[in-house]
Amino acid sequence: MPFLRYDADDDQRSHVDLREANWQRVSGPWAVLVGLGKVFWGVTESRHLVDIVNQTDFVEDIDEEDKLGQPMIFLERWTDVGTFSFFLLPGFRERTFPAYNARLRGVIPVDAHQTEYESGAGNRRMDIALRWSQTIADWDVGFSGFYGTSREPRFLPSIEGSGRLVRVPLYEIIGQLGIDAQYTSGSWLWKLEAIGRNGPAYSFGALVGGFEYTFYSLLDSTADLGFLMEYLYDGRGRNAPPTIYDDDLFLGLRLALNDTQDTAILAGAIMDTGATIGFIEAERRLGEAWKLELEARLFIGVDAADPLLGGIRDDSFVTLRMARYF
Repeated sequence: MPFLRYDADDDQRSHVDLREANWQRVSGPWAVLVGLGKVFWGVTESRHLVDIVNQTDFVEDIDEEDKLGQPMIFLERWTDVGTFSFFLLPGFRERTFPAYNARLRGVIPVDAHQTEYESGAGNRRMDIALRWSQTIADWDVGFSGFYGTSREPRFLPSIEGSGRLVRVPLYEIIGQLGIDAQYTSGSWLWKLEAIGRNGPAYSFGALVGGFEYTFYSLLDSTADLGFLMEYLYDGRGRNAPPTIYDDDLFLGLRLALNDTQDTAILAGAIMDTGATIGFIEAERRLGEAWKLELEARLFIGVDAADPLLGGIRDDSFVTLRMARYF
């Protein structure tokens, strides 16, 4: 699946990527895939902690859901006691960042040209990932492990050629264990993602947990309305890659009209002390080949002195997108 974006103002946002291009074979209980692939792990809505195989495409959106294609050799085996997945990842993709003068760049811009690696192999290091998943009664459970180059960089202060202060990405070797679980009970979905991660100078735990309750056939219509609530905690310290999700609350609403146009709206907000990140995502099919999408990101009550969000406090935006499928 090729991807191309051209931006007249931000050369870092102009890029070409192959999201997926692979050979796959399924034989009985075995599946194998070789090439560029995309893998998603996780159950929560506000943050996907355990989703670590693919690198984030940060110039597309800040929600960390847009991913770059990852070179991989993927082997999967289905058994009565669960699905076992094994990944060899022979190549690392650096995270993409906005240019110096672009929006959503942060207080201090990132200079990806000076990128550093802990491993002497750089972006040619072989990483590995494992996962077991199973459905047990009303539970969907997954355990995962990863050892290799962190998809989240730590940032080092540096001076760019013109004398500008910049942040230089440093990609370190980490080990991560994760669990994702979802329990279904009638109209309730209870969700949890949790990880433990070790790096060269840090170790921490993080979790996202909460629920989604759905009101089916709202007001005797075909529409369903879901209410979501999740708590986000991240215990990383100063020596770890930075995050804005240290101690936050997420509230959201999901409306599905269940019509022939697949109209759906998701709106929510992640709230921290004094700062709120709100979003709206809506989509509707138009005919057989077209889809209309609306996306908004709102930064509310952000302090200019905030080291992570201060640089984007005035960067709220709305995107209207029309897509055609062939």
